[in-house]
Order: sequence, then C-alpha cells, then structure tokens
Amino acid sequence: MSTETVQTQTEPKEPVPVPRQTPPSPTDDGRIGLRANLRHIGALVRRNALQIKQDPESMMDVLLMPIIFTLLFVYVFGGAIGAGGDRDGYTNYLVPGMMAMMSMNIAMAVGTGINEDFRKGVMDRFRSMPIARSSVLLAKIMVEIARMLISIVVLLVVGFLVGFDVEGRWLGLLGGIGLTVLFGASLLWIFMLLGLTVRTAQAVQGVSFLVLMPLQFGSSIFVPTETMPGWLESFTDVNPLTQLADASRGLVLGQGAVGSPVLWTIVWSVGLTIVTAPLAISKFRKKV
Repeated sequence: MSTETVQTQTEPKEPVPVPRQTPPSPTDDGRIGLRANLRHIGALVRRNALQIKQDPESMMDVLLMPIIFTLLFVYVFGGAIGAGGDRDGYTNYLVPGMMAMMSMNIAMAVGTGINEDFRKGVMDRFRSMPIARSSVLLAKIMVEIARMLISIVVLLVVGFLVGFDVEGRWLGLLGGIGLTVLFGASLLWIFMLLGLTVRTAQAVQGVSFLVLMPLQFGSSIFVPTETMPGWLESFTDVNPLTQLADASRGLVLGQGAVGSPVLWTIVWSVGLTIVTAPLAISKFRKKV
C-alpha cells in the first residue's frame, strides 16, 4: 500500500455543518404553555406599572375624577335633586350609581392608551418577541382593573366624608364593588377594540364620549328614571348602566330589587366579553 493511499485513508473528515434551526415565532397562543403565558402577562403588568410610576399624571383621572364628580353632584345638584332638599338621601342614592360611572370612565382610557402604543411604535417591539399576542391585552386589562379599583376606593372615601352611609352592609358593598369591576372589565374589551380600529387617539376620545354621555345620563345613576319622559325611560330600562346602578343600590343600601338587576348586569358583562374579546384579540394579532 502506497504512502499516498495511507495518508488519504487517515485524513480526518471535516464535520458536515448542521444548519441552525431557530424556533418559530409564537404568533398563536396554542404554541405557548400556560405557565409561560402567565409569565408574559406578569412581565407586561410590571411594564405597565412602571410606566405609571414614571408618568404619575396618568393617574389623575383615577384620583381626581371621583372627587370632582362627587362634590359637584352632591353640593351643586344634591339640594335641588334630592327630595325636599335631602342632600344626605341623595348622597346615598348617588354614590352606588357613580361606581358604575367610574367603571365606564376608566375603561375609556384603555382605548386611547393602546392607540398611542401603536403610534409610538411600542407594539413593533412586541411583534419581534416570542410572546402570546393576547398576553399584551390581558396585561392591560389587569392594570386597568387595578386603576378601576383605586378609583372606586377614592369615590367611597369621598362619599363617606360627605355623608354616605352603608348602615353596616359591608358585604353588600363588597358585592357591589365586585359587580362593578366585572362590568368594567367587559367595557375594557369594547374600548380596546375601538382603540385598535380608529386611527388616532383623538378620534377614540371623540367616539368614546359620544357613546359614554348618553349611556351615563340616560340611566338611573343620577336620578330615578321615573322622572324621565316615557320614551327615555324605555331606553333606561335596557341600559346596562341602569341595571348596574340599581344592583349596586340593592346590594349596598337594600333599596329596591336586587336579583333581577344583578342577573342582568352579569348577563351584559358576560355577553359583551364573549362578543368583543375575540374581536379585539383578532384585530390586535392582525395589526402586530
């Protein structure tokens, strides 16, 4: 055997390069486990909380709006609206209804917030990250629910200072708060869908106010619906804010029926969530 042949047989073979396989970007929740999804939501909740810490002015609506509206309606309109000038009686009527108002006002802010995130390019970063697209929206829901709870607490503190009295019905008060948060969470999906659909944050605010004002003032939040014209009273009977306000008064003060308003509030909350949550998530996935 020649030397050339031996060298050919003993030369080490060069390793064949194996192409590096990169995992596909998880654009669908089905590719991400529950534990990883919860970690993503937790991280995004911390991110949103840090944004609020860096921009405390974003909490002004949560802290100031319940104070301003409570004092305005109690001391400016309470004497005139309250039967026989009974301001304390009107305060007890107003505060449970205003919990419904706070849930809607706070929910409105999420639409402008998500619209601004797209405009500033924040969502472009999420596009390149291996996270479930729905976790971005769920984190926003959790943060806004926390803001909603803070707003309700501020409302109740101011209400107690100006004469609101639950007469020992603390469990009923907790039930009213829980029902308000449930309904507010369903509204968050609506305003997120609006923020994902409309082009600018200003347009989101304009459309939101067009929806918000008739629903709030065409309800039993501020006055009993029996004082309204027949055609308007018919609208208030199907207004979900009327159902929520009446349910809160029934739970907190023991005034009026409880079962029917509570049931209709739950039906409205579940129905709105079932309809709008998939639409919002689908719209979000298309945009990112």
